[in-house]
Amino acid sequence: MKFMCIFLLLPLMMLLSACQSQPTPVPEIVPAVEVKKTVKRHALGVIGQVEPVYMLPMKSPLQARIDTGAETSSIDADNIKPFERDGEKWVAFDIINRTNGEKYHFEKPIRKVTEIVRINEHEKRYVVEMNIKMGHLLLSNVKFTLAARDKFNYQVLIGRNVLTGRALVDTALSNTLN
Repeated sequence: MKFMCIFLLLPLMMLLSACQSQPTPVPEIVPAVEVKKTVKRHALGVIGQVEPVYMLPMKSPLQARIDTGAETSSIDADNIKPFERDGEKWVAFDIINRTNGEKYHFEKPIRKVTEIVRINEHEKRYVVEMNIKMGHLLLSNVKFTLAARDKFNYQVLIGRNVLTGRALVDTALSNTLN
């Protein structure tokens, strides 16, 4: 009987010794860190889905569709004629304001030729650099593709190459830059 008591007490003692509690570690107090949020100011602020754009040196604005899905901006150009000047490729074209008939003839160096792919359609377009005015901003050497946009409601499409870092777009608004 004595042997049986020892035999039963031994596992009980081992179990109780395993259950001895360890002190719970107390986490260190970490000093608060102040996080300053930097709010980036966009030069044009919040603009709408349609805004006036001046294709300098033209005197009257063209209505531009703001398109955050387009990488590069595009302009409606007529009489597009490539030519060579001093061994470089250039292009001559006209921009005609549909609302008032103002016409301006441009001659610009071709920066590249890009291919626009649509359903069952491939179109090559010249890319030129234009100076434009949007709101109070004068922007130099902005890349535009030259396109026949006469089937579109707006003569100019402003893409991310103009918008990035300069504007936030709210499609519920229009003509905020007037």
